[in-house]
Amino acid sequence: MGCAVSVYRVGGNKKQMKIPMVTVFVPSVRVPVNSSFQKSLKGVVPKELIDRLTSFRNQIALLTQQTDVSAAPEVLRALEEYLSLLVGLTDQEFRFRELIEFKWKSLDDGRQDISVADTWFELLSVVHMMAMMTLMEANSKLIPDQTVSSETVESTDDIGSAVDLLVKAAGYLQFCLREILVQIPPHIKMKLPVDLRENVLEATYIQALGQGTEMQLASAVGCKNATLSVKRRLACEQLSYFSQAHYCLSTCDNLNGYGKKHLSFIKWKFLEAKAAAYYYHGLITDKGTEPSRHINAVCCFLAAEEILTESKKACLNFCLTAPITRAPTAWGAMKHLNKKIPETAAKKSQMYAYLLEEEKSLDVLPELPEFELSLKADEFQMPDKDAAWENEKWKIPCQTLKTDDEEDDK
Repeated sequence: MGCAVSVYRVGGNKKQMKIPMVTVFVPSVRVPVNSSFQKSLKGVVPKELIDRLTSFRNQIALLTQQTDVSAAPEVLRALEEYLSLLVGLTDQEFRFRELIEFKWKSLDDGRQDISVADTWFELLSVVHMMAMMTLMEANSKLIPDQTVSSETVESTDDIGSAVDLLVKAAGYLQFCLREILVQIPPHIKMKLPVDLRENVLEATYIQALGQGTEMQLASAVGCKNATLSVKRRLACEQLSYFSQAHYCLSTCDNLNGYGKKHLSFIKWKFLEAKAAAYYYHGLITDKGTEPSRHINAVCCFLAAEEILTESKKACLNFCLTAPITRAPTAWGAMKHLNKKIPETAAKKSQMYAYLLEEEKSLDVLPELPEFELSLKADEFQMPDKDAAWENEKWKIPCQTLKTDDEEDDK
């Protein structure tokens, strides 16, 4: 599980006393278990290449156990180098697919939780880990010193960097869904841990884009030139992303404790986006002159206020769902809206009280506009196969059983 451990550390530190803080949620972090490929590949692959595969994999395992979150870029570099070697093991020509049993463990308690003899499973695990490391890095951009401050960073550069990292993580997860998971046979898919299954991968991929849009809205709120239409569009897009992510995750069977925390995070962000969307939609609707538009605007403001209250409860529920985490103090759009929504709802309700009294049905909430989702994942492409696979020419030995007659002939 990433959110309780990885916010401060890539690896697990059981003496960690601080309650970690979450702005960008990391649903899970699992790491490779130290292993050697010698027994599985001896006589089939040159020893030097086996040693490189083993060395890179064990280096990743070591880095994740001994370094803090600032080393996430170093872990990512090691994963990328290992990936180019790993691609060679997926080559059908060499028939290595089921020769090696790959072992991985969760960081939450350090236990080995899965072992699978399939090179595409290893590929899935590596690219998924790259996505989780990138989400962790995005979180660290917004809360750079979590041991000292509960404030988030709101500089344009850090928010921009966080958006770049979020769309990069989404690209890794999209690749897992489209290119890797489809290669894994059904009997192995059934053995996968929950966080590597299709619905959870898709929810996490969409969540990353939703949080990227949340960062864009934060930048728009702090920009004097950003129009109400831009802010409303971003809030509505954020709402759409989190609505889709919530649907994907809620349809997943057998969500474990961490899965429930993941779901509670998405619900919290969904409600924040919905409150923002109704607030900005109300401001735009209120610009009209017809009494009906003013009534609709008040309905939006009152709805935004009610949803805002629900979102604060959802935030508390997320923080208290095991493992316990902290949410940063309100920042970005919500720092502004926590104050403006109640103020505007009270002011406009009083201003148009006479219209509200005349209106018989206030139970129909105006529909929010729908927009094409604009934030897209960065396209990730599998690296080229390491040159060592091309430079070395070897054949897989074909062993046959000898008959008694053949032995006698000797």
